Amino acid sequence: MKSDWQPLTRSFYRRHPTLVAPELLNKILVRGDGRAGRIVEVEAYAGEEDPAAHSFRGMTPRNATMFGDAGHLYVYLSYGVHWCSNAVCGEVAQGWAVLLRALEPVAGLELIRRARPAIQRDRELASGPGRLSQALGITRALDDADLVTNDRGICIVSDGIAPSAEPVVGPRIGISKAIEFPWRWYVPDHDHVSARPRRRSTPAKGLA
Repeated sequence: MKSDWQPLTRSFYRRHPTLVAPELLNKILVRGDGRAGRIVEVEAYAGEEDPAAHSFRGMTPRNATMFGDAGHLYVYLSYGVHWCSNAVCGEVAQGWAVLLRALEPVAGLELIRRARPAIQRDRELASGPGRLSQALGITRALDDADLVTNDRGICIVSDGIAPSAEPVVGPRIGISKAIEFPWRWYVPDHDHVSARPRRRSTPAKGLA
């Protein structure tokens, strides 16, 4: 990991996911083997206030990490096929997290290409939550890894680049509940985003 890459602090994550999510844009997800990608698309999920969240109905063996300490990695299997990676937010027992939807690879590109051998265009290497996890070698084995202490060779860092001042915001993708929540953000006009909603705004502050 580069010397000027600083891991995000625990306090960064101990907030509502609609505050954490847009501020994760332009941060870097780093693996210990040298693979890294700039986060360009995210979604917030907020426990009992969010019917689309895995944690809405309480803790289960699958989602237990969501109810743990902030700054840990929650990894789940989507549709029995794709691993999806999330940063846990808020306080213990709240069940909040931010889904990492897309990355722009910035280091270890050959390793990333090797992990995604069927992909012809680099813009598609990590453009979607399943692709992102495959590109960086994230599986359930990394569930509950500490992103702050880098305890299992994975962390989120800042290289000094600020989040997008005016991210695009819109509804989340692939859900059937709470579809009206504007809890998806991405860096405007970025090639590595998975899909583009129609309107642009400053970050949403959550629903009352």
